[in-house]
Amino acid sequence: MKPYPFTAVVGLPDLRLALVLSSISPAVGGVLVRGEKGTAKSTMVRALAGLLPGVDVVDGCRFSCGPAAPDPLCPDGPHDGAKSHRRPAKLVELPVGAAEDRVIGSLHLERALAEGVTDFQPGLLAAAHRGLLYVDEVNLLHDHLVDTLLDAAAMGRATVEREGVSVSHAARFVLIGTMNPEEGELRPQLLDRFGLTVEVASSRDPEQRVEVVRRRLAYEADPDAFAAQYAEEDAQLAADIEAAQRLLPAVKLPDEALRQIAEVCASFEVDGMRADIVTARTAVAHAAWAGRDEVTTDDVRIAARLALPHRRRRNPFDAPGISEEQLEQALQDAQPDQGPEDDGPGSGPAPDRDEAPQGSENAPQGEPKQSGGQQKTVGAGETFKARVFRVKGMGEGERGRRSRAITDSGRTIGVQPPSVHEGRPHLVATVKAAAPHQKARGRDGAGLKLRPEDLRFALREGREGNLVLFCVDASGSMGAKARMREVKSAVLSLLLDAYQRRDKVGLVTFRGTAAELALPPTISVDAAASRLEGLPTGGRTPLAEGLLEAARVLRVEEIRDPRRRPLLVVVTDGRATSGPDAVARAQAAAGLLTGVTAIVMDCESGKMRLGLAADLAAHLGAEHVPLADVAAESLADAVRARTGRAA
Repeated sequence: MKPYPFTAVVGLPDLRLALVLSSISPAVGGVLVRGEKGTAKSTMVRALAGLLPGVDVVDGCRFSCGPAAPDPLCPDGPHDGAKSHRRPAKLVELPVGAAEDRVIGSLHLERALAEGVTDFQPGLLAAAHRGLLYVDEVNLLHDHLVDTLLDAAAMGRATVEREGVSVSHAARFVLIGTMNPEEGELRPQLLDRFGLTVEVASSRDPEQRVEVVRRRLAYEADPDAFAAQYAEEDAQLAADIEAAQRLLPAVKLPDEALRQIAEVCASFEVDGMRADIVTARTAVAHAAWAGRDEVTTDDVRIAARLALPHRRRRNPFDAPGISEEQLEQALQDAQPDQGPEDDGPGSGPAPDRDEAPQGSENAPQGEPKQSGGQQKTVGAGETFKARVFRVKGMGEGERGRRSRAITDSGRTIGVQPPSVHEGRPHLVATVKAAAPHQKARGRDGAGLKLRPEDLRFALREGREGNLVLFCVDASGSMGAKARMREVKSAVLSLLLDAYQRRDKVGLVTFRGTAAELALPPTISVDAAASRLEGLPTGGRTPLAEGLLEAARVLRVEEIRDPRRRPLLVVVTDGRATSGPDAVARAQAAAGLLTGVTAIVMDCESGKMRLGLAADLAAHLGAEHVPLADVAAESLADAVRARTGRAA
């Protein structure tokens, strides 16, 4: 079945332009596509591969070396005088659950030890060379794999080093990642490595939605006939991309445009110099796409809209986007010595300059709604660096940065049992296992005679990410404006810490007569922050119901995600005032959570304190932490005071 035609996709002009510019100039660094589910992200990426020009490759080369300029370090080389053939550009898809060896390739350890040869099995990076590498749900990919992909995309090479053997090969490809922000964000360091980013959303125009459904149904009814309707448009677009690729080396970037780029990047206070470089490369690619041999102000403007929004995020709670007024002011401040330019018929569509793009600073922000009755909503104060709380013992969960765990990376602390055949081989243990059998196996020369049962694998200790479940008291006793602001600041700070440590987070709240799961466990900490900001307070304190709901959520998550160990954070002043025998029921509910690593954040304030949160911590077997001690600096101050040092 033929893929959905690229030109048949309705709307999404920014995404269309970003994909085209990255195809013209892979040095831009690829595209990150952010948007809700069902917005044709994957459809457009898969359709793009059919527009790229074919590539000439050396016969028999697993690394797609070109005959005109083969990679001198190619593991299958040298290729002097080798025959070649032409094939279409490849689209390689990287599954979220891919292992590191599958991505970067692996060395055949048995042949390396036994025969002294380097037998490299290429991975997905080699397969994607001179084509497209597509990662759907890139935000769910392990951070170390994302780092590997982005390093290869930036350097144009992939290097595998294992047990003292190093192999390097060319890996130049257009990297495209798609993600749904509701399922969690990429870390700012990883966001910065993507060249361009585009926010997509489904149209709210009924006519456009009708056209989307009409085309999709027509495609599903007869894919070949539908593709034939757009074959001419796709062919023309492919020819335009190829023409822009030929023109690209001749495009000039004058000093005036460079000053504009520097002024814009400085104005938006982006970190580092990558933003300037990516904006410059994108502006050059757009000039080539427009058929010009020199970069103009409009090229810089469009490049900045695509290259800068995701680089302005300082933490996961910041929305991406740039101010159109600030962009125009920066361009004016650079005082370019040129007038407005016509993009020409080949230029891609740009956002409407009279409207702020989605996610920009000018977009209207929703105000928290006031609840009826005695309920009220209080905003949070400034976040701070929080103390690090860890789950007790040793886990085997998802890779992260919180608690100790046995992982496939980290420092080697031993050798896996002989029955375990996964992870990284342990060279010394493998040699020791094989050495006693060399005479019986008839070894008569250099190298070892290895058998699969000789292989031993390293036992490594690293860090795992945990499930951090917040159980927050939203009753009237917590509703004092100043106190609730402090509570929300502390919880937001812990959420920021959870984001940095790659945790899953959930939010249970309780007030009045019941508790509710305000946010099911997710890796999207910004969703948790949004729910917390709009949390109303008021009514009695159903502490028992809150603890019972927390216990229920943890039981369900143990079935859904058994490898991720929980950390329960109960945020309360310890009072229980809802229903008969409220205190006794709360203590009984706490008994259901014994064995779970828990923290009780004590929010009680004032001169007369009852110490109820400390009692709750005792029943939970939890650490009791006063609200003022959640900050890492508060702990440091306490240590200095106790040791007699000056603060």
